[in-house]
Amino acid sequence: MARLGIYEKALPKNISWKERLSIAGSLGFDFVEMSVDESDERLGRLSWTREQRKEVLDAIFDEGVAMRSMCLSGHRRYPFGSADPMVRAQGMRIMQQAVDLAAQLGIRTIQLAGYDVYYEEKTSLSRAYFIENLQKATEMAAAAEVMLAIEIMDDPFINSITKFNTIKRQIHSPWLQVYPDLGNLCAWPANDPLAELELGINEITGIHVKDTLKVTPDFPGKFKEVPWGSGCVDFLGCFKTLKRLDYEGNFMLEMWSETSDDPVAEVKDALGFIMPIFKEAGYEFN
Repeated sequence: MARLGIYEKALPKNISWKERLSIAGSLGFDFVEMSVDESDERLGRLSWTREQRKEVLDAIFDEGVAMRSMCLSGHRRYPFGSADPMVRAQGMRIMQQAVDLAAQLGIRTIQLAGYDVYYEEKTSLSRAYFIENLQKATEMAAAAEVMLAIEIMDDPFINSITKFNTIKRQIHSPWLQVYPDLGNLCAWPANDPLAELELGINEITGIHVKDTLKVTPDFPGKFKEVPWGSGCVDFLGCFKTLKRLDYEGNFMLEMWSETSDDPVAEVKDALGFIMPIFKEAGYEFN
């Protein structure tokens, strides 16, 4: 049976992990996706002490809500494809630390952003470095039995499952898969989202659920904080396609309401919108 999760950044920010997991459970979520973004604060989690890690594990057991996935977007700051060897080396250190933390906390999947570089110019060399270091990262993950999954992005480098498959063909490992973001997948006009889901069904380890505004010749698209139902995502079509393909993996609502006046109310509103669509498509959650 499919499971429903919530992004950490949807929930109040300055609370303990026990409180965060408790809120998620009270809202009906099965898991929380941890964020390790490019901020010093969240990158610092990779250096948690044994006692800090145990505190999180205790919270998971006490609340009965798992952390099944990690959004490792810290590589925007330290990308695999950087022209600077020091930056690439730091990116690989972050990768090893993330794998170790995931293995200790029971996190099954580390979601990697599909960028060769983010703040630098993209070149053929940045692509080559990215693939070379992704191979090394996959070997790290395989050794710890942690899955790596590349998110379909708001960036042309990997903005479709078709482009992911081009990379995947060069890295022969079951420990590298894909984590489609329905919003990102639908925002790019070159994509046929349902055909893309059909193409990648054997490699999908999780689904990000959010709305977006489509890229046009005179508009760069909007990939974050688009009100539910006001964007371009055909949620019912996507969910029905996934159900027909027997997808029973994780769905994760991606929101950034952690600093709003009432994050919990915003998550409840999101559930009020999305749950009837899940039900119409044939998905039921515990």
